[in-house]
Amino acid sequence: MEALMQPVINGILLGGLYAVIALGLTTMFGIVKLVNLAHGDLMILSSYLSLALVTYLGINPFVSLIFVVPIMFVVGFALQKYLLNRVLGKEMEPPLLVAFGVSIILQNLLLLVFTPDAKGIMTVISVKTIQLGNIHLPVLYLADFVIGCLVIFFLRLFYNKSFLGRAIRAASDDVGAARLMGIDTSNIFAIAMGIAMITAAIAGVLVGMTFTFYPHTGPQYL
Repeated sequence: MEALMQPVINGILLGGLYAVIALGLTTMFGIVKLVNLAHGDLMILSSYLSLALVTYLGINPFVSLIFVVPIMFVVGFALQKYLLNRVLGKEMEPPLLVAFGVSIILQNLLLLVFTPDAKGIMTVISVKTIQLGNIHLPVLYLADFVIGCLVIFFLRLFYNKSFLGRAIRAASDDVGAARLMGIDTSNIFAIAMGIAMITAAIAGVLVGMTFTFYPHTGPQYL
């Protein structure tokens, strides 16, 4: 039984990381009705941005979120506002094809800039564990879980309590009615994409710290 406890606990703790990854995907599908095939690649872009900041500025990966999160918000907002919004409609194929094209472009750009070698973001907590009897809790996995819970909590708070969050929910429920109420759904969709990219940025940094990654890793997280 004790032999089974370790992998079970590791799996539960890693669930926090996968929850953050899923949040971005569900945000776009639930609000914009878009399956963003480039989500994983945008997440890995965040991993590389964090790696570059850690390597060249010598900052902590968690501190790199201060830079990576706003960058990815702007990337997501611009991508939705100026590209994906133009192909949204009754048919699902056009935005799917555009997102797939963005995915391919991102993978090749990352390959060109960072080479195909596997990378990882090493931290002081990467090899630390907390011992509870015969169970060893990896500190990094514990951080993944705690951060995942915090992201879910604050997103729920944002959607339920803020005016912008309620506007996003209104656009998600009925686009036509939201427009009649004076909500600019084009901007709302772009902001929703920006929020999805905030979660992708957080997930990307955590993935980079927890696993190795390379330019074509993104699609495996969809």
